[in-house]
Amino acid sequence: MIELITRLLLAHIVGDFFLQPDSMCKAKKERTFKGILTCIGHSFIQAALAYIAVADWKCWWIPLVVFLSHGLIDVCKNHCGSDSLTSFTVDQLLHIAVIGIIAYSYKGTPGLPEISETIMLYLLSYLIILIPASIFIREFTKQWAPPMDETKSLPNAGKWIGYLERVMILTFIYAGHVEGIGFLLAAKSIFRFGDLSKSKEVRTTEYVLLGTFSSFTISILIGFGVILLLKI
Repeated sequence: MIELITRLLLAHIVGDFFLQPDSMCKAKKERTFKGILTCIGHSFIQAALAYIAVADWKCWWIPLVVFLSHGLIDVCKNHCGSDSLTSFTVDQLLHIAVIGIIAYSYKGTPGLPEISETIMLYLLSYLIILIPASIFIREFTKQWAPPMDETKSLPNAGKWIGYLERVMILTFIYAGHVEGIGFLLAAKSIFRFGDLSKSKEVRTTEYVLLGTFSSFTISILIGFGVILLLKI
């Protein structure tokens, strides 16, 4: 059951985040024929990925459930018209609940060559700390976001710094070198927080601290959560 849940979660993360560009997200929100077609297309992608992930080619009810549930959840979310931490969290929890119900109801055997559960969980954790974690952190911190001067920073630099630091934290945990997290935090403090404190930009400093500690907390929880699952 855990293997099936992991496979379906991998399919969901890939389809909902890595194969869904911003243009598709915006198009889905349009209350037009184009918006409806985009929702249908995205739901079809999710269903196809779930079908491939399970690889039980005679089992059609799983992709059908994923298609219908994903479309319904997206329509409800778009109808509410809210881009917030709450709507993002509820949306993802509903998709995860559907995956749990599918895994509980499925009585067959997934196909494809058997992949190590350890490898799948590691891969899933690395995918989660990239785009999904970035969106969560962005929605969590945006209420405190100070005005930013885009001319003084590199395009998308903050996003890639977040990606790299979370990948490093997760790698430190899996490699058994948790002390590396402390060195990473110290290094980031020297390079980033020094200038902020000198300029006495308290609001900006607190905003950066919120983003940093959110990023570290998510990575640490996911890393030790995976290790705990592997010991069960």
